[in-house]
This record gives sequence, C-alpha cells and structure tokens, in this order.
Amino acid sequence: MNEQQAITRMKQGDISGLEVLVREYQLQAVRTAMMVTQDRAIAEDVVQSTFVRIYRKIHQFEEGRPFGPWFLRSVVNAAVQEMRKRGRHLSLDAEVPWLDSDVTFEDLLPAKTVGPDDHIEVSELADHVREALAQLTPDQRAAVVLRYFLDMSEREMADELDIPAGTVKWRLHAARKRLRGLLVEQGVEYG
Repeated sequence: MNEQQAITRMKQGDISGLEVLVREYQLQAVRTAMMVTQDRAIAEDVVQSTFVRIYRKIHQFEEGRPFGPWFLRSVVNAAVQEMRKRGRHLSLDAEVPWLDSDVTFEDLLPAKTVGPDDHIEVSELADHVREALAQLTPDQRAAVVLRYFLDMSEREMADELDIPAGTVKWRLHAARKRLRGLLVEQGVEYG
C-alpha cells in the first residue's frame, strides 16, 4: 500500500493505513522532535500523540498534497507545545541526555555524501553544532528545524506556527546569532 492509499483508507476509518505512515515517517519524526525537545522519551511521546491526532483529523488533509512535510510540521508544532507546557528551557550548562547516545547529528540531517578524508572534520563540526543547538530555546530550535531541516520559507513558518512573519524573522535571527556566538566560543571557524 502506498502513502496515498494509506491516507484514503484512514479517511474511510481504516486504521491499517496508519501503519504504513508510521513505518515511513516514525524515525524521521522522532529525530525532528528530538531536535526541538532535546529528549528522546519526550520526542517519542510527541510523535506517538501526533500520529494519533493525524489519524483523528485525517479528513482535514488535502489529498494530493505531500504528506511528509505536513506531518513533520505537525510534529514540530507538537514538540514546541509540549516544551512550553513543561516550561522546559535548557540552561547553558545543562546536560543534554541524548548527546551521548548512538544518534549523531549527521543522522538528524538529510543524507549527504562525505568522503573518508572529511569524516573527522564533519564529525567534529556536527558535535559543535549539536551542542550549540541544544543551548537554544525550544522556540529557537523549532525555527531552525522548520527553516533548515524541513526547508520551509519564513512565510510558511509564520502560517504554520500562526505567528506574525516578524516573529519568525526575529526567532531565526536570534537563533542564528546565538548559534554563531556559541560556535565562535567553541573555536569553530566557518566561512
């Protein structure tokens, strides 16, 4: 069963369509949520609840549109809401539980071809970026994820988050400025 068939089945009340979408998007959704929540358990809970919510509201999804971007935006929104509900902001000195796990920052990004000579440099840079990203607020991390991981425009972000375009610009500006400062503090050189 393909994605469109799965969605059609779900719209007909057949939950078997959800299984197809879970198999296709669960890993990417958890990675996306982890970038915002900085916690694997919370990310998994967010993704699970988002899958249940989209099953209940699948009739709102316009057939013919790509499901993945719509779903992943829902995951980001749910992750931000969950972090707000928890009132959780990471301090600059906080430990980030999943940094030592087997998930690398490269795993969180779309696949890129890296030659053997570049592996160490890329790995070190990824560590620095992951550490810096962890120090942003959930709203700033969400802005970074939506813009650079899900490749949304600022207008799409404003529509999706239901906030003014100026707020999106400010969050992106603040996130980039903070990331730049953190990377400079870590001695990372970039062009």
